[in-house]
Amino acid sequence: MPKAFESFDFSHYDLVIASSSCCAKGVITPPTVPFIAYIHSPMRYAWDLYFDYYAKSKKITRFFMKKQMPKIREWDFISSQRIDFVVANSFYISRRIKKFWGRDSQVIYPPVNTAVFKKSNNAPKNFYLAFSRFVPYKRIDLAISACGELKRPLVVIGGGSQEKQLKTLASKYQNITFTGRISDEALGNYLNSCKALLFCAEEDFGIIPVEVQAAGRPVIAFKKGGAKETVVERKTGIFFEEQTVESLKKAILKFEDLDKNGVFSPNTIALHAQKFSTERFKTEFSALVKNAIQMTGGGKLSLTKFKIRRTNFYRRAI
Repeated sequence: MPKAFESFDFSHYDLVIASSSCCAKGVITPPTVPFIAYIHSPMRYAWDLYFDYYAKSKKITRFFMKKQMPKIREWDFISSQRIDFVVANSFYISRRIKKFWGRDSQVIYPPVNTAVFKKSNNAPKNFYLAFSRFVPYKRIDLAISACGELKRPLVVIGGGSQEKQLKTLASKYQNITFTGRISDEALGNYLNSCKALLFCAEEDFGIIPVEVQAAGRPVIAFKKGGAKETVVERKTGIFFEEQTVESLKKAILKFEDLDKNGVFSPNTIALHAQKFSTERFKTEFSALVKNAIQMTGGGKLSLTKFKIRRTNFYRRAI
């Protein structure tokens, strides 16, 4: 992938913006062309998650990881120095960028379509919700086991490689429901009717907790990653300290005590979610682009018309 991205010719472009969690930020641009990279994370498998990936890999993969990863890290660092304006999607990722690339970055939170999900004060709140792709690091298993042991109803929305494993785990309990992938309209109904979202992953930012808060519902989140920037303790939700069933169970019981006492206001929660709206993102990112153009002398570029280059390879890569 590094070779592929470096093969793109941007010599006739006025502005280049990369959205990158791997190699897209490694494109080569002329000195006169402002290059903005919106970073979702430096390469996870090359840096802080290297040992996790290594432990889960087979013998032959481990052999090539040991052999090639130092070269990949070297390329990742060198290519990061080509970026004119580094933008992080959270302060959590800004710290990673500083740690591994030695670069300062501006934080602009991703756009969340908060207008789609509206709060409803009349909907009954009778179940907990888990909503994500079914992959290991999302830790949906924690939500299933915690609700199963506490005998609390849980609705699980989504699909993915772990679906069979998670349904097998849930079969031990009588109170777990899977919906599969659903429409935004159906999702909105579930968001309005849930007691709270159980968010068990360590995410770079995490859009789902913001969508739930836009519907006026609180979040019970693992206290690490982007959730610490989107969830306000005892105002829009609460945190649990460890990715264990016991830690989550304690948080659920604590949440229920606080909820009985009216700690969580749907209006306050929904208002907080607007800090991450699409309109806010447009305003902040447009200001960044204008500043980038002025600083690199590209004053003739119009912000109302962009020529966008996409490739099938790029879509597969991300």
